[in-house]
Amino acid sequence: MNTTRLRALLPDLARRQPVTVVGAAVIDVIADAYALPWRGCDIELKQQGVNVGGCALNIAVALKRLGIEASNALPLGQGVWSDIIRHRMAKEGLHSLIDNAEGDNGWCLALVEPDGERTFMSFSGVENQWNADWLAQLTIPPDSWIYFSGYQLASPCGELLVSWLEGLERVTPFIDFGPRIGDIPDPLMARIMACHPLVSLNRQEADIAAERFGFSHEPNAFGAAWLAAFASPVIVRHDKDGAWYFSQQSSGCVPAFATTVVDTIGAGDSHAGGMLAGLASGWALADAVLLGNAVASWVVGHRGGDCAPTREALLLAHKNV
Repeated sequence: MNTTRLRALLPDLARRQPVTVVGAAVIDVIADAYALPWRGCDIELKQQGVNVGGCALNIAVALKRLGIEASNALPLGQGVWSDIIRHRMAKEGLHSLIDNAEGDNGWCLALVEPDGERTFMSFSGVENQWNADWLAQLTIPPDSWIYFSGYQLASPCGELLVSWLEGLERVTPFIDFGPRIGDIPDPLMARIMACHPLVSLNRQEADIAAERFGFSHEPNAFGAAWLAAFASPVIVRHDKDGAWYFSQQSSGCVPAFATTVVDTIGAGDSHAGGMLAGLASGWALADAVLLGNAVASWVVGHRGGDCAPTREALLLAHKNV
């Protein structure tokens, strides 16, 4: 049923609403680790590769490969890492609205355990140095979708970004808080949720939110409590168990697509990219979640987080299923 619906939807994937991606482009140094290091230990890592990543860039790539053009506000600096990112973006046909900032972009060491789980250790750069001059360069059309990551919202520039968002009219934020959902101060979180964003959470992040706001951990009860508290839609991603969606209009669970997991780097970003492509095409929330599931299942079946599929690749992958 999922595959049939996906194949019917994909020909209608065409941007009908503007999309702006606000966030980070960084370098991911990815290595296999037989176990996570403990204090005082000395472990040998096996490097998989050096990839260009960052939540926002992963989403920008996913949108581009699905044929959805977006405005990308991903600060680029002037150092070694920045040059690598700029070159990689050019190969994808992408450019940033904010370029040649003073300083270098950040980087991340990603350790991948044998079961595919990943642990990040990040070094911040210009991607977390937002200022009023950069934001003044951005023109956001009415009825836009705007992507934000929790990494930027929880950084020192988070309040500036939220103030800018509050000044926009007729826009819908799409926010993936990631593991930073527990790091955003209560007053700032209240202001963010007052903007009525669509929020996407994975299983662990939903558990953090449940503890923070006093909600049930059971998906249906969590979704009902979220809607009652914030009047704002929420997605709860349960990886191989599918993704729950809750809005004032509809709710349900979209099953996942079967895949063999290689590593989970970029899974949440790719899900957000697929969802944004569907939402910008005017699709119903359930159908956007379906596309997010399909894109995420593809990505976790490949090495690294920068391997989002094209629309044609998705059609081919599900041709005989």
